[in-house]
Amino acid sequence: MHVNKSQQRQATRLLRLAQSGDAASLDTLLASYIGYLKVLSHSQLDPRIRVRLSASDLVQESLLEAHRDFTKFVGTTPAEFTGWLRKILVHNAARAVETHLLAEKRDFRRERPFELLHKAADESHDRLSSMTAAHGRGPASEAEHQDDLTLLSDAIEQLPEEYREVIVLRHVEGLKFTDIAARMDRTAGAARMLWMRAIEKLREAMSDVTHE
Repeated sequence: MHVNKSQQRQATRLLRLAQSGDAASLDTLLASYIGYLKVLSHSQLDPRIRVRLSASDLVQESLLEAHRDFTKFVGTTPAEFTGWLRKILVHNAARAVETHLLAEKRDFRRERPFELLHKAADESHDRLSSMTAAHGRGPASEAEHQDDLTLLSDAIEQLPEEYREVIVLRHVEGLKFTDIAARMDRTAGAARMLWMRAIEKLREAMSDVTHE
């Protein structure tokens, strides 16, 4: 489901209405985070099970859980709500990996403690957040920043697959171009060129959104 700019720019109001019991506002609020959660999922989902579980499936499961447990959310700001959704996503990613790797008789909790997964997700969030300023946005309120974050995530998700992947590897996982090259089976120079083209396409997409 694509959520337009006018919907995403109302995060604070939607959160307040949802907490007052407005079901439609909750649905719209959760839908506005689809792109953001998908971007994080690309970095959080273990490569060993990506053939069995897609980022879309993980996000759908997390949003359904968030909808079911919304009354347990005790925060008041979009930033707190974003963090709450991120924790649900990480928990489901960890549980999915543990389940799918069970046949290999591996103890996932020993391999990657949940605390490390949460830390990695928070770091990915911080890197993604830093991109909002990099795309021409000046200082903004906390609520506006959260709106910008979901808009940026949506734009990344709508890029061609290779462009999306190189941006996620560079800006969400924080990899060097040599590591990106190895992950994408390219030379470091080719990876850098792909990244440059991807950033240009992302700038164009963000420009289109901000002028709607």
